[in-house]
Amino acid sequence: MDYKIALITGASRGLGRDMALNLAKEGVHILFTYHSNIEKANALIAEIEQLGSAAKAFQYDANSPLSGKTLVSEVTDFLRQQNNNPNFDFLINNAGTGIFKPIAETTESDFDEMFNVHLKSVYFTTQAAIPFINEGGRIINISSGLTRFSFPGSSAYAMMKGGIEVFTRYLSKELGSKQITANVVAPGAIATDFAGGANRDNEEKRKVISSLTALGRIGEAEDIGGVVAFLCSEQARWINGQRIEVSGGMLV
Repeated sequence: MDYKIALITGASRGLGRDMALNLAKEGVHILFTYHSNIEKANALIAEIEQLGSAAKAFQYDANSPLSGKTLVSEVTDFLRQQNNNPNFDFLINNAGTGIFKPIAETTESDFDEMFNVHLKSVYFTTQAAIPFINEGGRIINISSGLTRFSFPGSSAYAMMKGGIEVFTRYLSKELGSKQITANVVAPGAIATDFAGGANRDNEEKRKVISSLTALGRIGEAEDIGGVVAFLCSEQARWINGQRIEVSGGMLV
């Protein structure tokens, strides 16, 4: 088999979609998850196939964290049927939702959702996937600039992303014997529909973010996917246990 295979969670739209397309341009075959919008998932499959790669979508709810084991079982069963081999090369933990509430207004339900989606599901999906990641493979966890700088209303979300950054360092240590690297990509503010699309649609917020960013604009999904594709490339084989912020120089 002369191609690599990536599993990306939450790739039917936004950052994950751009990651999938950038990897497909490099000949990587894409397995990805969507939450509920099968139309967008099918549209992405069509785009990937136009690029000459193969793709398949799997439904997945990151707020039900132990469903990661089911996801990995479905993915490996599919690969076993397709390739007589259940293994794949790249795991990209991207699925996520946002919540922006001050600490005083964050409910236990809000907190539990952030914990499930951004920390627990990543931990146990990764745990289930590790036996099937090929030697020399890559794990990339998506964090946030909000673990380095703080804005009111993001405490629960940012706490979980901070946990993911610690988890990634441990992965890099524990999986070194299999030559599997683990790294974090931490986007800054990006203009997608994430958390209601405020970074895309709120002009006042866009101006503030642009003024705080060295390159003078808000980020776009297209600014992130190529970095993830690079980390999956042979050129990035010696990058391990690192947090790479992709924010255009926000609050430097």
